[in-house]
Amino acid sequence: MRIDTNTMIPMTEANRNFSKVARMVDEKGAAVIMKNNRPRYLILNFDTLEDGTAGDEEVEAISKKLMQQNRTAYEVLAK
Repeated sequence: MRIDTNTMIPMTEANRNFSKVARMVDEKGAAVIMKNNRPRYLILNFDTLEDGTAGDEEVEAISKKLMQQNRTAYEVLAK
């Protein structure tokens, strides 16, 4: 993951001025909060996250793939 140095903010500043962190996320999509000079927390705009659910076609394709990979086990179980 690439971190934009313009989105880094020290923990003490984030604690004192969270609205600044929120504005940064609104403008740039993310903010990285540093703790002990190391990236510790990543704050993202919730709207940028993907849904995370699979559609029917994806589920069917994954099921077919798993059935092909485990065909021998399914045949043994079917007996």
